[in-house]
Amino acid sequence: MYLDSAKKKDLFSKHGAKKSATDTGSPESQIALFTHRINTLTEHLKGHKKDFSTQQGLLNLVGQRKKLLSYLQKTNIERYRAVIADLEIRK
Repeated sequence: MYLDSAKKKDLFSKHGAKKSATDTGSPESQIALFTHRINTLTEHLKGHKKDFSTQQGLLNLVGQRKKLLSYLQKTNIERYRAVIADLEIRK
């Protein structure tokens, strides 16, 4: 699989709100996980242009990440800016 438990723990420890490997529910860690999955699916779709089910899954992930980013922007703008700068994404 493209994302095993060690990679997930590494993502959560880098980008989690409390900077721990067990912080899986914070918006920062969820956004980091979604971003990793989005990047992986984007690379897949570059080689398989007619894989429409993967394309639909990618659009769903982008929507979920957008919702989490909007939530984080409304609740805590400093954390939102930190996530945007850390993951190098824009809304």
